[in-house]
Amino acid sequence: MNLRWLLVFIPVGIALAWLHANPLLVFAASALAIIPLAGLMGDATESLAHFLGPSLGGLLNATLGNAPEIIIGFFALRHGLVDMVKASITGSILGNLLFGLGVSILAGGLGAPKQKMLFDGESSRVHAGLLMMATFGLIIPAVFDFSTNTEREISLEIAVILFLVYLASIVFTLTMATPDAESNTGAVQAGHSGEEGEESGWSRNKALAVLAAVTVGLAVMSEIMTDALDPAAKSLGFTPLFAGVFLLALVGNTAELINSVRFARQNLLDLSLGITVGGSTQMALLVAPLLVFFGLAIGQPMNLLFSQFELIAIILTTYAVITVLQNNFVRWGAGIFLIALYLMLGVGFYYAPAAGT
Repeated sequence: MNLRWLLVFIPVGIALAWLHANPLLVFAASALAIIPLAGLMGDATESLAHFLGPSLGGLLNATLGNAPEIIIGFFALRHGLVDMVKASITGSILGNLLFGLGVSILAGGLGAPKQKMLFDGESSRVHAGLLMMATFGLIIPAVFDFSTNTEREISLEIAVILFLVYLASIVFTLTMATPDAESNTGAVQAGHSGEEGEESGWSRNKALAVLAAVTVGLAVMSEIMTDALDPAAKSLGFTPLFAGVFLLALVGNTAELINSVRFARQNLLDLSLGITVGGSTQMALLVAPLLVFFGLAIGQPMNLLFSQFELIAIILTTYAVITVLQNNFVRWGAGIFLIALYLMLGVGFYYAPAAGT
């Protein structure tokens, strides 16, 4: 599905912000503009990967894959929306693991409802192990805060460890890649680009120009969106927790969701797992630590102290996904199970009181 027509909302969003229009309209227009920009950033990094080779290309994709979430989170921190930023980390993890993976499995499985959808068991176990470790990293600061009487707060130390683990995982992935796997990855990427149309024909200079332009566009639209986010959420009656989990998180993940569903429908479930489970792991190992570092740099008290309900939701989600991935196949019914859990947690987040109430 080509979403580039949504780029028309870039001038619309800028005009609405300049005219001081209803914050809900400004937020909606800027959020719609960010979706195709995130997709274009993925296309540009994928095109550059063809020139850099599989190893460096994979490193580039891993580094820039979560750039939209990082940019959005940075500008939200600048506006003091710390609670929403933390909730968006939770929302990205839940959205990718439950809704994104669930819809992908359902969409892929309904094409052949009596057949199993196969995926690489070793790769899924690596994803599951990293996800479990990342979950521990998000839980430990809050558990420490709940269970001790000290004023000491350990989010920064945990963020440093998580970031180092992310770097180690990149090195592990690159060193463990075999020539056959790399050539297969390149074939898959070429097939994906060809299906989209013109991406495979992008030159290196064009890809770099698009990447630079998209980065600027994301920065501008993220600034506009986060400026309108708080009043828009209040006008809808949403708490900062719900707005972060279901508004802010979904904006940066829509392009990834569409790609994951498309790959699943092509019976390429390994790629869907890489997008959903791998993306959630990177949220915890890369995006969350970077936002803690950004918060420290700009004087915003960003930490990893999530609410008790957020922690329970992350734990339940991790357990559910690991259970689904314990074999090297799934059926479409597993997708319904994951989507249902996402909706049930959504009800809880909707009625959860705002912090301090």
